[in-house]
Amino acid sequence: MSSAGVGVPRPPPREVRQDMPPKGGYAPIDVRRNVPKSVSPMMAWLLLGGGAAVVFGGLINVAHTNQWRRKLKKERMAIRENITPFLQSESDVEFVVQSEEFLRKEAEIMKNRPKWQVGKNVYYTKDFVSPTNPDASHVY
Repeated sequence: MSSAGVGVPRPPPREVRQDMPPKGGYAPIDVRRNVPKSVSPMMAWLLLGGGAAVVFGGLINVAHTNQWRRKLKKERMAIRENITPFLQSESDVEFVVQSEEFLRKEAEIMKNRPKWQVGKNVYYTKDFVSPTNPDASHVY
């Protein structure tokens, strides 16, 4: 081991070594462009026609997909139109049941008030105001 410890900086060497090319030099580098002279007109028309065919085919596919989606949308709307009366009737039955329950509770709660009329509109209007949610069925 040398007298200098590990990690202690050393002075640079007295002679400088420089990398040099090998004897006889490097092999020549080919820098010529390797581009085809030209594309034949037939091949250019073929590429243009192929690209146009792909674009046209894609547009036809989009048109068919749009028609299919339109048919599905019409079918969904027809289903909704046909099922709406049944859903409305269920909602009406539920409203009647809740209204009867409300009137029963109102009569029970207000039984000690002789002038109270069960089911009388608490608002001064003759118009029917439908409830905003099932829990607010007493608003009419």
